[in-house]
Amino acid sequence: MPTDENDGEVSSPGKGEDWDKWLIEETERFESEKRQLEADVSRMKRENAHLKGELARLRAPPQVIGTVRDLLEDGRVGIKSSSGPDFVVHISEGIDKKKLEVGDRVALHRQTLAVLETLPSTKDPLVMGAEVDEKPTEKYSDIGGLVEELDELRSTVELPMLKPESFSKVGVEPPKGVLLVGPPGTGKTLMAKAVANATNATFIRLIGSELVQKYIGEGARLVRELFQLAQERAPSIIFIDELDAVGAKRMDVGTTGDREVQRTLMQLLGELDGFTPRGQVSIMGASNRPDILDEALLRPGRFDRIIKIPLPEEEARNKIIKIHSKAMNIAKGVNYKKLAAETEGFSGADLRALCVEAGMKAIKDNKSQTTYKNFTEALEKIRNDQKSKGLAPGSGAKYAVPKIGLLTAL
Repeated sequence: MPTDENDGEVSSPGKGEDWDKWLIEETERFESEKRQLEADVSRMKRENAHLKGELARLRAPPQVIGTVRDLLEDGRVGIKSSSGPDFVVHISEGIDKKKLEVGDRVALHRQTLAVLETLPSTKDPLVMGAEVDEKPTEKYSDIGGLVEELDELRSTVELPMLKPESFSKVGVEPPKGVLLVGPPGTGKTLMAKAVANATNATFIRLIGSELVQKYIGEGARLVRELFQLAQERAPSIIFIDELDAVGAKRMDVGTTGDREVQRTLMQLLGELDGFTPRGQVSIMGASNRPDILDEALLRPGRFDRIIKIPLPEEEARNKIIKIHSKAMNIAKGVNYKKLAAETEGFSGADLRALCVEAGMKAIKDNKSQTTYKNFTEALEKIRNDQKSKGLAPGSGAKYAVPKIGLLTAL
């Protein structure tokens, strides 16, 4: 704090000035300076104490991370340290022993391994990122057609969450899982989001290939943490898209990578069997290659419902085109029925691409409305693009559910 050169010097009173008044003013000035200096000293002491504490914290030895394995009656706990072996140690007085549970992560003293503090549970960032923070905005009205499929899906997933007492009265357990199968672009993911919206459930979506990891045991750990997260966020819906990436049939021979995929699949099978209660947790899967799925995944008790999602029929295509074009500025004279008839074999994704392409044609023509001509030009362009790729719109395999409960591609 800068000070004047005259600070602390006593000036003499001027001629004709009252000595008593001068002494009072000087005393008040010195008292004010004293209070300021005392405040500065107090502030410096606090800063010094803070810096000493920070220095001591930085000089403190690192702590060991462990996991509580057992709670003993004498107040001690059995822990497994990150170095490997198990130990029986004491607990710091600052920890509430009643809140300590088996499986909790704790910080241990480096030398005595005494429990110093509890740590928050950690999950893989991939698992935490699978949770959709915002509620899905998709509704059942956004799905064209699929009336019977939606009704079966709602009775399997939505009903147990909204009316669990009905199952208790009847004395049956609700279905554990639902598998949606069908060609790409038929609305499998859209249906899962619509159910999550209707039930106000946490929507946890993961791609099957994300469960395939490089190191041994990593994929199984992700599956275990995924189901733990679902239990913590209950009511919740786990949606595993492209299930065939991790649920393909197991072979007797294979590489190290194939065996790791099989370990991940076995962990998934164990979680689906429900060795730990799932509560209000529903499991949904989707695949466009059900013919390569492992038979163990498809048996009752794991995926109890297998719902086939077909390509939309003409009436459904008409509804889908209207759904995707309702936000567009459509000119009069657009014949939706004729468009639906001309788009035979198109999936829901193909019809959405048709609407987007028609809008792009209108923009290129400097028009503010999309005309029927724009739709026909867009339809021709999509067909030509598919032919150049050796495909046809909606050319996926047709799926059926055999009597034995397994799926094959016809």
